[in-house]
Amino acid sequence: MSEESEEKVQTEEYKVAGESLLAKIKEILHQGNIRRIIIKNDQGQTLIEIPLTWGVLGAAFAPVWAAIGAIAALAANLTIVVEKVEGAE
Repeated sequence: MSEESEEKVQTEEYKVAGESLLAKIKEILHQGNIRRIIIKNDQGQTLIEIPLTWGVLGAAFAPVWAAIGAIAALAANLTIVVEKVEGAE
């Protein structure tokens, strides 16, 4: 008899100004259980999607930080959509 572990994905949204984007993403990553981070502009268009596996890779995440920094410099108001995994052990 095998037990299936169900993953529930919860979505949270944060509205941030461009200059506080990097700080907020670092804060979110430290919370853990993150599956994906999506950054959208104020029109709701997706600018970048960051899968959890990128965050785990450490040094390989540096180009992503650079892209996030460029997005933050160009946009005034952004929305961060965070997909969190509930029930993961």
